[in-house]
Amino acid sequence: MQLSLKGSLYFRTSFRPAWGVRVPPYSDVARFHFVLRGECLIRHAGGGEALRLTQGDLVIIPSGAGHALYCTPETEMQALPLETLLERTGYTGEGVLVYPGDDTIDDRETQLICGHFSVATGQEHPLFNRLPPMIHIPDYGSSAGQWMEATLRMIGSETAGQDMGRDLIALKLSEMIFAQAIRAFLKSPEAETVQLSGFSDPQLARALTAIHSDPSGAWTLDGLAREAGMSRTGFAVRFSQMIGMPPLQYLTYWRMQMAARVLRETKRNVADVAAEVGYGSESGFSRVFKKEKGLSPARYRVEMAAA
Repeated sequence: MQLSLKGSLYFRTSFRPAWGVRVPPYSDVARFHFVLRGECLIRHAGGGEALRLTQGDLVIIPSGAGHALYCTPETEMQALPLETLLERTGYTGEGVLVYPGDDTIDDRETQLICGHFSVATGQEHPLFNRLPPMIHIPDYGSSAGQWMEATLRMIGSETAGQDMGRDLIALKLSEMIFAQAIRAFLKSPEAETVQLSGFSDPQLARALTAIHSDPSGAWTLDGLAREAGMSRTGFAVRFSQMIGMPPLQYLTYWRMQMAARVLRETKRNVADVAAEVGYGSESGFSRVFKKEKGLSPARYRVEMAAA
């Protein structure tokens, strides 16, 4: 799929009632929270019903939108901004973020593993762009298998410890968790409502893999249908219905995403970039790129470098 995500585990919590935290929005990130122990509520800043998370649940906020985490409905309005909580507790990023609460009233503890994944500025992918505001995967450790439960527990252990390399280990494990969670979502009924189920369809996946692995290939509708093992018409109809755009439009879209990545990350000239994504003509490539991105390749490179 080649959507570059860079993980960052930013805290493990130990929260005791009454507690509430407001997490601010950040651009170009996806956030996640895994309930290692206890339970809590979460509400997206964009509105909608609050979700109750219990032990073993995973929630992902793909857009990096603001949200509130809190222990009971009554504490939502009193939730502290995350920055305020960090200042009051003196948390420096090491160990566990503690919200002490009042043990004489309620000694129940909520432990969360929290992190985010940054997405390169200007990067797009129809899968990532169509994810819902929040993805809730109940009892994620159990549903993903014993190895996932063990991985989540290991992250909790690493983030609480002081051993050398613990942050790197927890980071890599959390990246694996995120990838597995997206895979689980793509297999869920909800994926069909946002035209994402096609990415887990076995036949369409073969055509998508062909495009992703060889974007410069001389792909035709017939050739992609053969990759999928389907008739030309059947393939075109199913692809459009499940991916949200016709196959050759997706091919162009993907080529432009790959070209944009090369322009952002390297200093290769435009003619070489055009050839890498299947265009023999630099002018032809530039016309398509400007139509997709709204900027010429050269201007796009300049603006991304300044971002």
